Amino acid sequence: MNNGQKSPKGAGKSSFELIDLNILTDALSAPPGSVMLDLACGKGAYSLFLSRMVGRDGLVYAVDLWQEGLEFLADQIEIRNIKNILPLLADATREIEIDEYSLDLCLMSTVLHDFNEAGKAQTVLKGVKTLLKPAGRLAVIEFKKVEGPPGPPKSIRLSEEEVELLVSRHGFKKIKTVDIGDYNYLTLFRTEG
Repeated sequence: MNNGQKSPKGAGKSSFELIDLNILTDALSAPPGSVMLDLACGKGAYSLFLSRMVGRDGLVYAVDLWQEGLEFLADQIEIRNIKNILPLLADATREIEIDEYSLDLCLMSTVLHDFNEAGKAQTVLKGVKTLLKPAGRLAVIEFKKVEGPPGPPKSIRLSEEEVELLVSRHGFKKIKTVDIGDYNYLTLFRTEG
């Protein structure tokens, strides 16, 4: 139940089925035992994927403002007897109940353009920076800046250069950009200092 709350923009949509998971796995290269955040996780398709990467000694925080998506994920966690995903109902534009400097990696999959369109990208990125460990990584998946479908209108899509400009303002250094499918790319950043 959403208790009368409006669903966040893009709720229920996911790019997960469009992604080459082998390329994504190689690009993220996350060791078992890692602590990750799937920010604006929706129904948690990426959270379930990250859960396998971090293994039983790792942890994935699945954060979203969309209650129904988190309930769906909670059902999947129970059905699959998963012990390393923690769903959290939280607004990414406000403080998230995760210890500062505790994350190895934050994944923002096809959501940065929504935060940017709402004028909230800088607030979200500043918050993410305080959650990542020194030398922690931020992985941003976005739709290539071409006409869709699939994905959002071209006018709100972010090019690789636009993503780098937004993210680098917060002390992140670009590691690499990789095509991860016909429609999407991943840019990986590391915190500096």
